[in-house]
Amino acid sequence: MSKKRVTSGMRPTGSMHLGNLLGALDNWVRLQDEYECFFFIVDWHALTTPGGGDAVGYENLGDLRNRVREIAIDWVSAGLDPDKCSIFIQSHVPEVAELHLLFSMITPLGWLERNPAYKDMVQSYKIESPSYGLLGYPTLQAADILIYKGDFVPVGKDQVAHVNMTRDLGQRFNSLYGKKVFPITEALLTEVPRVPGLDGIENKMSKSSGNYIALSDSAEDTTKKIRTMFTDPVKIRKDDPGHPDGCVVYAFHDIYNVGELETIRKECESGARGCVSCKMELAEKMNNKLEPVRARREELVANPGMISEILRAGAVKAEGIARETLKEVREVMNLPARESLDV
Repeated sequence: MSKKRVTSGMRPTGSMHLGNLLGALDNWVRLQDEYECFFFIVDWHALTTPGGGDAVGYENLGDLRNRVREIAIDWVSAGLDPDKCSIFIQSHVPEVAELHLLFSMITPLGWLERNPAYKDMVQSYKIESPSYGLLGYPTLQAADILIYKGDFVPVGKDQVAHVNMTRDLGQRFNSLYGKKVFPITEALLTEVPRVPGLDGIENKMSKSSGNYIALSDSAEDTTKKIRTMFTDPVKIRKDDPGHPDGCVVYAFHDIYNVGELETIRKECESGARGCVSCKMELAEKMNNKLEPVRARREELVANPGMISEILRAGAVKAEGIARETLKEVREVMNLPARESLDV
């Protein structure tokens, strides 16, 4: 029995950080052993917003190619295996653009205008005049998923609406043309740990906030950043009682040093543990855990042809499937077969 298919992608933001690793990549690594996985870097999606500052967008594309490669390097470094999954760049499979065009012909405008993600992006990017591409973002996203006939998309609970749009569009296409071309894609709900930023337990780790540890950071850089982590403003002296539940350092011990968590809590609350030594213990545990990722990353950076070949091979496989899907789509839509245009 063939494996079910999982599809997912990320925008080319550049080097990944611990929030990306713990929130998505670790889960993808597990999924590649159970499903036929297609993981792609969505460079076209980066063109839907203007960009500016450190963000890539249609007004700020100078670093796009480098950011795409950085993401691919981090994915493989984190454990994605090109022998187990397909890793590629969205725009290297041009059939996605054609399916997006065909989907746009049958997507009700109201679906797009009511999409909460569209409204959020307009507000967050302070866009005065949203582009056609931004409005149609969900349609392109559906094409990304359905061209590979994705059965599942791994998401957290807050992202289920994105998958529902793909389900609705796939069902609408199947109903309009009287054939089940596309599967009814489902959200593959995953528990996504909340990874705090260096600056406070309530702040999410993100590149835009600058409160992150990158996978490309060295052990020394990581240790320096851990030293700056927000702890407990009430704990002034080493022997003052601490409050671990509001401490970023303790939150990361809960990820990288679970075996000592009970001891850490008792020592912190009793005043027997100082913040500096607590940070240094975390730095040791975190660096040990990240060492294999860094070693793999150094190998890939030193051999750029390896990533190029991984992306090429992934695109070849993906495009083969995309062509078959598009052939079926054109058939049920009664569009002229491409073969008839050959000279």
